[in-house]
Amino acid sequence: MKKIINDPAAVVAESLRGLEAAHADLVRVAYDPNHVVRADAPVSGKVAVISGGGSGHEPLHTGFVGAGMLDAAVPGPVFTSPTPDAVQAAVSATTGQAGALLVVKNYTGDVLNFETAAELAAAEGLDVRSVVIDDDVAVADSTFTAGRRGVGGTVPLEKIVGAAAARGDGLDAVEALARRVVGQVRSIGVALSPPTVPHAGEPSFDLGADEFEFGIGIHGEPGRERIPAEPADALVERMVTAVVEDLPFGDGDDVLLLTNSMGATPPMETYLAHGIAERLLADRGIRVTRRLVGPYITSLEMQGISLTLLRMDDELTELWDAPVHTPSLRWGV
Repeated sequence: MKKIINDPAAVVAESLRGLEAAHADLVRVAYDPNHVVRADAPVSGKVAVISGGGSGHEPLHTGFVGAGMLDAAVPGPVFTSPTPDAVQAAVSATTGQAGALLVVKNYTGDVLNFETAAELAAAEGLDVRSVVIDDDVAVADSTFTAGRRGVGGTVPLEKIVGAAAARGDGLDAVEALARRVVGQVRSIGVALSPPTVPHAGEPSFDLGADEFEFGIGIHGEPGRERIPAEPADALVERMVTAVVEDLPFGDGDDVLLLTNSMGATPPMETYLAHGIAERLLADRGIRVTRRLVGPYITSLEMQGISLTLLRMDDELTELWDAPVHTPSLRWGV
């Protein structure tokens, strides 16, 4: 294992110190328990939007804390859910009478720990609600979660509900919007190589030089199938088909397309795949009206990509376009 780290047990805290040093104008970082909040938190009268999960998927979630997106992010150990007390600390640091929405990826530990934190907050008189995202079309079940996993769709979900909260929507409206986004976003991922968790010191799984893992999870969970390596045209066709046929998406739909690097895939290959996906969607009469390309939800140094499609309408487009100012996503400011 070759990584730019010191003690594997300290890698998350040391990374957070770097985030804090680089973006002190945007975020504050608290330690023991670890959580990241926007520099001006709490924002009076505003619904707080909070997310989190295991580290190793950066810039998700810590890179998306700031105006127009998350009020707080709670990073657990690498590929491990944050504890309820860490989530509760983030809620306490950001949440007032307007309440808070917790955006939770569908992994058993995340769901249980965020639910526990919401119950603790309710005991303190705060209105805290949870929405679970489960956009991965690869599997109906996995060893890491009951039901579909939460993956790339988390990024547009956090952006859109963050924008709604920023414009002053109440908690009922923000929660309803989040559930609407969850209902019309789908993703699929593929791995060309495995990640290596620092404290494990070895790859999460074995993959032959001429094999791809199709439908991989963001923690290196098994995919839908292991396939022979194939050219980009065939691979992206396979991915687009899996996503489009699941919702399903169809002729006349407007969509946001996120083409995501899983960590080690270079921009040249990510943009190549994005271009193929746009062409294939156009062939189906599906209009890509908004785009995002790059490493936005990663799996350490995994080589691979994921595709996310969100069915758009006028309101979702307006909220996607709204100003955002975070360490890893910013426009309109």
